[in-house]
Amino acid sequence: MRLTLISLLFLLPIGLLAQKIDNTISFRHIEKDGYFRFHYDNDYFAATDENYTQGYNIELVLPCLIKNPINYIFFKPEESFIKYGLSIEHIGFTPNDYERETIQFGDRPFASAIMLNSFTVATDTIRKIRRSQTMSLGIIGPAAFGKEMQVGIHEATGNKIPMGWDNQIKNDLVLNYSIEYEKQLYKHRNLFGFQGSASAQVGTLYTNVSVGFNVQLGVLNSAFDHLENKRKFQVYFYGQPRWSAIGYDATLQGGLLNNKSPYTISSQNLERFTAQYNYGIVVKTKTLYFEYMRSAITKEFNSGSSAKWGGIRIGFTL
Repeated sequence: MRLTLISLLFLLPIGLLAQKIDNTISFRHIEKDGYFRFHYDNDYFAATDENYTQGYNIELVLPCLIKNPINYIFFKPEESFIKYGLSIEHIGFTPNDYERETIQFGDRPFASAIMLNSFTVATDTIRKIRRSQTMSLGIIGPAAFGKEMQVGIHEATGNKIPMGWDNQIKNDLVLNYSIEYEKQLYKHRNLFGFQGSASAQVGTLYTNVSVGFNVQLGVLNSAFDHLENKRKFQVYFYGQPRWSAIGYDATLQGGLLNNKSPYTISSQNLERFTAQYNYGIVVKTKTLYFEYMRSAITKEFNSGSSAKWGGIRIGFTL
């Protein structure tokens, strides 16, 4: 077996995410019960091309998704407003010198994964609590077409062509469950919000726990209030620091079922504690959502380096 879940500490200013793309946190809240949203990450926004190189998430939330049979395994707290959603998520990782065809020992392996996520977001407006749960099913490896996607983008943009994808993490099952608890600790009118959070993931892709907090500053509607007369226009900045204890990361260590990957990071070389800082700006109208974000994470394995990336989110209500 390749390691365990560990516990962890918290306190500092603004940082880390257990999964790469988090669409359920409160500062990404959309008031309507039905909406579509697209998210795209790329390290190009941070002028780099290594580690977490790109990812996307296509998200759909609708009341009719209450009929999704996966929802029966989720805990449904009483006195909460619950939203039901599905999303398709794709993530890709490369080492620093991605032009080389040979294995780059001591650097990150090439890896990509694609997943179908079923999720719920339950908001208790009395206790000011949000509970988010996600079940992910997919695949990591060549079948996730990370090579084809990155090569196609680099060819279209005239950048250097990645040549090392033949050494990527091999095909394996992705089956993951995650849960996040978020509590509003302080709010000043509809101008400032401060929330604490804790989350855990277990499965074949990621196994970890994390804690942290987030702040919002601007003109906003609180995701923890159920108000009839909410602002139709919102614009605010957010910052989010979190700290994680890592049990397993298949994008570095390879899948749990298939040990034939040509190159992986050993358990001894894995960084067991990481910190990440996310910040950005959100603009919302009654029907539209726009976000620009940036992230930075400490090194995820001993011989690696810290990483940065950025992303955009565009959505509209249904």
